Amino acid sequence: MDWHLFGLSFITIFLSELGDKSQVAAIALSGSSKSPRAVFFGTAAALLFASLLGVLLGHGAAHLLPTRLVKAIAALGFALMAVRLLWPSADLPPDPEEVS
Repeated sequence: MDWHLFGLSFITIFLSELGDKSQVAAIALSGSSKSPRAVFFGTAAALLFASLLGVLLGHGAAHLLPTRLVKAIAALGFALMAVRLLWPSADLPPDPEEVS
């Protein structure tokens, strides 16, 4: 096993999951249930399954598509998300400080 890759994967996913919607959902579920152990195992199993799907899809895509194309698609996707987050939403009222 490549322990460096294991550690890098663990740290990357751990840091990206802190404060994620799934963590907030787990907090809400455990706060309203009488079995926090069941919530823990359910959320852990869901994260494992989602990670398994990501790894399998990524491995399959690596065999079908060139690595450079996969990286370009990922970069484009993240760039589009960044632009969308920075773009002002039409359904929100304008900020009073920006209007004056």
